[in-house]
Amino acid sequence: MRTPSPIVVGRATELALLDAALAATAVRRGGVVFLVGEPGIGKSRLAAECAHRAHGRDLAVLTGRSAVDGAGRPFGPLREALASRFRRTGPPTDPALLPYRPLLARLVPEWRTADTPVAVPGGELELGEALLRLLAQLGRPHGCLLVLEDLHDADPETVAVVEYLVDNLAELPVLLVATLRPDPGPAREMVRAAERRRCAAVAELRPLAPAEVRRLIAGCLDTPAGQVPEAVAEQLTADADGNPYLVEELLGALVGAGALRRSAHGWQVFGELGTVPTASLPASIVRSYGRRIAALDPRLRELLLVAACLGPRFAMDTVQLVTGFTERRMFDLLRAAAEASFLLPDPGAPGWYAFRHALTAEALLATLPPLERVVVARHAAAELERADPALPGERCRLAADLLLLAEDRPGAARHFAEAGRRALAAGAVASAVALLQRAHQLAAEPDRVVVGCALVEALAEAGRLDQALALAATVAQDADVDRLVAVHTRLAWAAVTAERTQEAASQAAAVRELLGDRATPEQRAALAVVEAELALLPGPGERSERLAESERLARLAVETAQRIPLPVVACQALQLLAVLARDRDFDEADAHLERMLAIAEQHDLPSWRVEALQRLGVNASMRTGTPELLEHARQAALRIGAVVLTQNTDAVLAMNAVLCAQWATARETADRALAATARLRNLTAHRYLLLTEATLAAHQGRRRGMEQALAAFDRSGGGDYYLVPLVLGLCRAFCALLEEDRVRATADLAAARAWEDEHPSVYHLTGRYGLHPLLAVLADTPRSAGAGADSSRAVIPDGPATVLAWNRQFLLLAQAAQLGRDGRTEAATRAVRAAQEVGEPFPTARHLGMRLIGEAALRDGWGEPLRWLRAAEEHFHAQGVGAVARACRTLLRQAGASVSQHRDGRNRIPSQLRSQGVTLREFEVFGLLPEAPTNQSIADRLAISPRTVEKHVASLLAKTASPDRATLCNLAAGLLAQDPPEPA
Repeated sequence: MRTPSPIVVGRATELALLDAALAATAVRRGGVVFLVGEPGIGKSRLAAECAHRAHGRDLAVLTGRSAVDGAGRPFGPLREALASRFRRTGPPTDPALLPYRPLLARLVPEWRTADTPVAVPGGELELGEALLRLLAQLGRPHGCLLVLEDLHDADPETVAVVEYLVDNLAELPVLLVATLRPDPGPAREMVRAAERRRCAAVAELRPLAPAEVRRLIAGCLDTPAGQVPEAVAEQLTADADGNPYLVEELLGALVGAGALRRSAHGWQVFGELGTVPTASLPASIVRSYGRRIAALDPRLRELLLVAACLGPRFAMDTVQLVTGFTERRMFDLLRAAAEASFLLPDPGAPGWYAFRHALTAEALLATLPPLERVVVARHAAAELERADPALPGERCRLAADLLLLAEDRPGAARHFAEAGRRALAAGAVASAVALLQRAHQLAAEPDRVVVGCALVEALAEAGRLDQALALAATVAQDADVDRLVAVHTRLAWAAVTAERTQEAASQAAAVRELLGDRATPEQRAALAVVEAELALLPGPGERSERLAESERLARLAVETAQRIPLPVVACQALQLLAVLARDRDFDEADAHLERMLAIAEQHDLPSWRVEALQRLGVNASMRTGTPELLEHARQAALRIGAVVLTQNTDAVLAMNAVLCAQWATARETADRALAATARLRNLTAHRYLLLTEATLAAHQGRRRGMEQALAAFDRSGGGDYYLVPLVLGLCRAFCALLEEDRVRATADLAAARAWEDEHPSVYHLTGRYGLHPLLAVLADTPRSAGAGADSSRAVIPDGPATVLAWNRQFLLLAQAAQLGRDGRTEAATRAVRAAQEVGEPFPTARHLGMRLIGEAALRDGWGEPLRWLRAAEEHFHAQGVGAVARACRTLLRQAGASVSQHRDGRNRIPSQLRSQGVTLREFEVFGLLPEAPTNQSIADRLAISPRTVEKHVASLLAKTASPDRATLCNLAAGLLAQDPPEPA
């Protein structure tokens, strides 16, 4: 018998740590606690006590345990944890979680919908983000506790998701408690790294002290500690070495053998304790289990030994398959095993059972002589294969473990390899690598070569390119030609996507040498896509020649791939052709993307379908300024759970909202994705969003906010990134124009153009094809003073980028300026009207254009400059962009036109300043203070006297209770960044 203690003994420090962590969730301070210790030291007992206390605080509690769950079913403990919470209630209904339902359905298949693809895009990080959102939603009322036990047995995918949670729980009302042994492995390394980063508390459980062992015994025997027989306390303290589980097991052996019995005078020892062999701890436990199992019914003994071969957790139908027992007999035996304290039904998975402790299964196996253990394991593996030679689901991995226990290394290797291939096909890349590595170690020749090739593919898929290349070099000595071609082609593609040109070229060359003239169409197509991508990377030869070669190879790949068919290769090649075509014709680029979309839909490739929709949406938004197709692409990405593709689309939508002067939408969209892209390490989207934040500030004329956002952008590595021309042209230059600093704007645009000359860019809104030509025309002078004299038109470019709406509005204004200067006034006015129509989606850019062209029209005497300038003045006054509004008013006054003073515009003043009695004129001075200018500088910009500025500054110091001017400037910077002026 076993005598478990009803109380937790000797863990006051650990319980205090857990209590503090539980309390922190109530104030939205998440945390992570790892309980580390040897088997039986009390980790599970502490975790259960933590869950009990969490229930008492009304926290949502989810619990899962790692166990052998099959290579085809990773994330075992996470599946179990979600099932423990949602089995009765069904999937979560919070609308905010709907985008993550497809990803979460990987853990709970019942949550799939009709739109959910079988293979949901995304890896462990995306799934970690989905789980993070779910836990945060569960923790919203009172907090959430996630308990994961035996993390040392977890699959690599689970460890990766847990690491993601560890790094991102701090600001959420979620506590993660996980238990694991101190054994070397991925879980232990993850825990050590988390401890170094100070994002987790690690409690190393020590053995119990002698006094604590006595208290534990007393709890088990339900007697005061002072009444525990001294001999029993001494014996168990020595034999169990402070391990609570072993104390309970050895105590149960003494009671079961009759050496310790309750009498009228309490618990007493009968006979000598030495008659129960416990002198040597491991042997004593084994002998204790040997005696217990020998006394059982033979059929129950058979069931327990077969179950022990299957692991600490097993499915009832698997044991039934191996033993041949009827279902009724199985239930009778399982009930008897539970009554004998060997097994427990798993409440999280109907039909599954677990040993009361992992040591129980180990001890039972140790009772078998080696030969009998081999026979039992071999028979179990044979029965599994006889029932279904395909070994579906978890049985393939289980058969491999059984054959390894049966000392059949080649057989185990074959099953580990098959389990690894299945894991790779299912997207469980980390598990695939682990399984294939194990198979590679065990395999005999020639299986070792075949397994090695599969392992190369898995390593490449996992991004471990250096290991894959090293292994490929050894495999190449013995593999057949076709297998080597596949290996080198896969490595070449991995190297291309990692932009490792030399390795990619080397692998592609190896493929060409192996193939010679014997290449199949499939091999030629796969190689052509690789070489087409390779031709785009920096390398020898003229760029134009490389681009032409890339296009030739991509077209070859498309033709071959569609004929065979190879739909993924076709999509890869068409995507590349669309990128190449944009430099020449957006219609052609869209045609490639439409073909890509059709192939993806025909062959049910949801990720490639979303890719095509997203790229078509980007092209459409640049052509027209409208985001409808991008929104459609985003919804498609959400339906299939493509988190990264959703984030990429959000980044483009946020920038589109900035260009359209939809400030609130831009801010909401950027905020929605910015933190998540950082957590998922989606650097492409994250940098673009940081640039979008800077552009948002720039297009509102807030230089301080722009610089702060650009500093964050630089910290992310953006300063050395291909977004640089957008920083200079779309961001800095535009901000300078809103400050009426045309010299600075022209310099920024020239710098952007110079950068693009050295680094060809894939972006078309950098100013090169719009704003820069307009400023160049406005700064140009006629070649002669006579009427009708032509001005230079060399600065106005031509090409596909000039049809994009953002660029087109500025180019039309540049043409209008030239036409008006040449005296062709009607044509010039028509060009302005066309520019206004094209620029309709972009109100701030359109009115900036009107301010610029209005000045030129006033000077040259054509068009409707007064109407244009008044409209621009109204817009920029409402937006709080004082410099441009004042410039428009100055031009109107110079033309003798009346100017609105907007003296009723107090709603532009932030509420805090209005409550302090700041006037509109004082606020105009206040709005310039973040730059810490001199009084003379302020006077020049506001067209007032320095003495008047001094008076306004003194009034502001008094009304805001600022002790000095520096404090007032800092107040202005902070307040205007947090509370921008309201529209008039």
